[in-house]
Amino acid sequence: MDGNSYHIPVLLQESIEGLAIVPDGIYVDATFGGGGHSRALLAHLGPQGRLLAFDQDPAAAQNRIDDERFTLIPENFRYLKRFLRFHGVRQVDGVLADFGVSSHQFDTPERGFSTRFEAALDMRMNPSATRSAFQVVNEYSQQELAHLLFLYGELSQARSMAQAIVSQRSTAPIETTEQLKKVVLPFLPKGKENKVLAQLYQAIRIEVNQEIDALEEFLLQLTEIVKPGGRIALISYHSLEDRAVKRFIRDGQFSGEAQKDFYGNLLTPFRKVGKAIRASQAEVQSNNRARSASLRVAERVKNENDDQ
Repeated sequence: MDGNSYHIPVLLQESIEGLAIVPDGIYVDATFGGGGHSRALLAHLGPQGRLLAFDQDPAAAQNRIDDERFTLIPENFRYLKRFLRFHGVRQVDGVLADFGVSSHQFDTPERGFSTRFEAALDMRMNPSATRSAFQVVNEYSQQELAHLLFLYGELSQARSMAQAIVSQRSTAPIETTEQLKKVVLPFLPKGKENKVLAQLYQAIRIEVNQEIDALEEFLLQLTEIVKPGGRIALISYHSLEDRAVKRFIRDGQFSGEAQKDFYGNLLTPFRKVGKAIRASQAEVQSNNRARSASLRVAERVKNENDDQ
């Protein structure tokens, strides 16, 4: 399979330009997928350059790039630092990440990611993970379900949906996406059925894959991994991801006040480069998945702590 049919890279030119690539630098593509971003990155690297890519989905291995400068690491990007060290890398010149679900995952019915197909409740990005959508839907308490549907799906009827799910599963397990759809049918506003279903699926998927936890762990490691002067280019698809990225770039953390020096100057590890970039109308027309994409670029600043 060609990488573009596996997953069309979003905001490709903009993210590559944002990285301001150094030809002999070391770079990370934290979300390899179809390899589109990686191939573009390699095209800007010289013979001494190096690219390490992460992807926890074994299906991505079919897109491996035959290039001695390239290394594919079959792991979740939340283990960024650990596996870079394993490959002899302590710091890099830039990191690119395209968060969310790949087109291939959405378009493979049996994975259960898409509202378009009937499938077993799965939604695991890493098929060997123990927790699937089936466990979340059938084993979580009503309170836990309501919490994640509201937090990750931003669903106004989260409590009612959770109650309906728990009521239905007391009769028989909810095993497929179609069975789940039938349970929540009364809560789907006319004309907005697909939107609300997408929010429901998103909430369950984020919980199954611990996406927000993994994202925050990944972002916090960038402070140590990226060299002063190095760049990060991060593409988000929903407000939860984008909020975390924006807050990290601004404050270097996700809660509380940003660190300041004795004089009250911010000690944040990154400074933003320009404003958030959205896909052009032309890109959205050719790749509908780009419609909600938001790219944020930031540069690692040198702080006093970097000399220690």
